[in-house]
Amino acid sequence: MPRQTITDLSRYLLAGRISPHGCLNARHAVTPALFVRSATAAAAASTTTTTAHRVRRLHGAPHAATPTPAPVPAQPNFRKKLKDEAKLAKKQGKKKAKSDNQTVDGWELTVGIEIHAQLNSPRKLFSSAVTSFNDDPNSHVALFDVAMPGSQPRFQKETLIPALRAALSLNCEIQEVSRFDRKHYFWWDQPSGYQITQYYQPFAKSGSITLLARDGIAAEDGESVTIRIKQVQLEQDTAKTLAQVGNTHWLDFNRVGVPLIEIITEPEMHHPRTAAVFVRKIQLLLNTVDACVSGMETGGLRADVNVSVRRTGDPSIPLGTRTEIKNLSTVKSVEDAIIAERDRQICELEAGGIIAGETRGWAVGSTETRRLRGKEGEVDYRYMPDPDIEPLIIGKDLIQHLHESLAVLPDKELDSLVAQYGLTDKDALSLITLDNGARVQYFYCVIDMLSESFQSSGAKPELKSYAALVGNWVIHELGRLTTYKAGPLASGELTFSQDGECAQVPAYHLSQLLHHLHQKQITGKVAKELLVAIYLGEMGDGDVTSAIDTNDLWFHELSQEEYGAIADEAMQGEDKVLQEFVSYDKFPQGKLMFLVGKMMRLGPTERIDPSTAESVMRAKVDDLRAN
Repeated sequence: MPRQTITDLSRYLLAGRISPHGCLNARHAVTPALFVRSATAAAAASTTTTTAHRVRRLHGAPHAATPTPAPVPAQPNFRKKLKDEAKLAKKQGKKKAKSDNQTVDGWELTVGIEIHAQLNSPRKLFSSAVTSFNDDPNSHVALFDVAMPGSQPRFQKETLIPALRAALSLNCEIQEVSRFDRKHYFWWDQPSGYQITQYYQPFAKSGSITLLARDGIAAEDGESVTIRIKQVQLEQDTAKTLAQVGNTHWLDFNRVGVPLIEIITEPEMHHPRTAAVFVRKIQLLLNTVDACVSGMETGGLRADVNVSVRRTGDPSIPLGTRTEIKNLSTVKSVEDAIIAERDRQICELEAGGIIAGETRGWAVGSTETRRLRGKEGEVDYRYMPDPDIEPLIIGKDLIQHLHESLAVLPDKELDSLVAQYGLTDKDALSLITLDNGARVQYFYCVIDMLSESFQSSGAKPELKSYAALVGNWVIHELGRLTTYKAGPLASGELTFSQDGECAQVPAYHLSQLLHHLHQKQITGKVAKELLVAIYLGEMGDGDVTSAIDTNDLWFHELSQEEYGAIADEAMQGEDKVLQEFVSYDKFPQGKLMFLVGKMMRLGPTERIDPSTAESVMRAKVDDLRAN
């Protein structure tokens, strides 16, 4: 029997596909029944039967006399090899994705982004119909929404407020006078045959936002990069299309006419990751100022990216032909789609082809973009001023009032969390992004209650000493309650209100728990068990303190003499480890923690404070070096 390749055997073992060459090509077709019988036989066969032996017996011709086969040498474990190869490829792929996919040698990427965000408004832009996303289809539709003859647009003033807040958060210049235009195109989700927008005279221009390294921009962009906003314009949304079986589509006109803002950047982003971070930052800003509270995950914010490439080395070379990737619905899709389209364009140009201006699509999980239609120029849209809508006049007093009442922007709040509360950049960013900003309000509530409890008990710890503890529990320990690590306890999501309360873990209960933990009145293990009890609603009418009393969970710490005795016991038989503390260039912290861990195992865990155990053991090993 000729030796079979791993590929052939993997196709047979994993997919039932038979090679057209070699002994695996049986003279008689293998029926599905044979697969069933072979699987049963294989289950009953001796575990010493080799894979190659089973393959030969299955595909040998039953009517031909065959000599007794010679002993077959042991074959390698093909399944294991396949798994190892897959793991290696995955590991290498991840490594490349993190470091090597932001640039391509010899080429420069240029990206511009258009973001469409649904405004947090109770009314549609030009009709009194309410905005609704969860009600029955076509239940909130005015005559103008479906372009009934004789119906006229009527600008709803309340839609302007969230739009102005959004523009101010982007540092835009608000225009005193702006006008609406008609953008003509024909599609089933646009009943009037045109969209009302602000192409020529938008209400806001010349904005910018600065992205910092802590936001996660590409390393090639250094510590910060500023992205200019060309304009922000008001416009209508289209109807929602629901694809059905066959060539049938249903239309929900509840969404048509919903007020949007379109944020258009200058084409000056050059790295996919920075472009994705920009979209995430925009989403955070709009949510913070209450302009757009439904994010990408619910369809409230969508991004179109314009991608072009050109050769590096000569700045006089004009930008390449751009393609537009429509309706990207996640931050990850923004980065992945840009990388895929950049690579496609580079391959096309290196092969001697040309890039056609066109609109392309992207599906989550794809590895390449797909062509949707040829790109229409602005002449094809036949922009024209809308004769039925009067100019939009915005008073300076309104702008001033909104500017003064604008919420604290994320960068300023993040700086405060780091400088005043002592959180890390990563934890601070997580707090302000989780749960649409409700998690950070919960953090502030717990901090306030904890501060009051310290004052009542006469303790005066520094804010940073317990704020970092609160941050860790609010982000990580609460997060573990609903992850797979919690096992069957992860039965439901945590729900946070905008005023900073959590239905499952009230801020008061968590502040009590962290007060006792910070004061070393309970151990970390006990604190985590109490947190689970709170989450599962097992506290009843009592509070955390009464639960600790009832179950005698107070921390009765060992005396210094007891710590010392356990440390001496842990050091016994560890001469080789202890020798490293006698002479070293760099303190062997890992060895120290090994000895501390041994102390924790030898002593009563519920009475040992790890930090105290570490200090006692450190003193012991320092004595070894001194002597």
